[in-house]
Amino acid sequence: MSNNPRAELAHLTAALEEHLNAIINSRGEHDAAVDNTYVAIANAFERYEEALFDAYEEVTPLEVFIEDEDDDDDFDYDFAEEDDEDDEVEYYLDEEQK
Repeated sequence: MSNNPRAELAHLTAALEEHLNAIINSRGEHDAAVDNTYVAIANAFERYEEALFDAYEEVTPLEVFIEDEDDDDDFDYDFAEEDDEDDEVEYYLDEEQK
């Protein structure tokens, strides 16, 4: 890692460019190239943020989003019958979630 925020910003910008190119050339959902460049952006951003803080004691208003695979399991919903009057679906928590 460089302690130079400008150099780290250049790495971040390059990572964003690579991500865009991977998306443009994607071979479908869950393309490894897209996933790899996603991680590269997160890593480059973290290095930029650290260099920025080390040099100026400042940070960006941004945050790296890390999706937790268990997030989908937090709530299990059962589908209730559709209400014919307003075509909305009601959701109920499973008994064990209550």
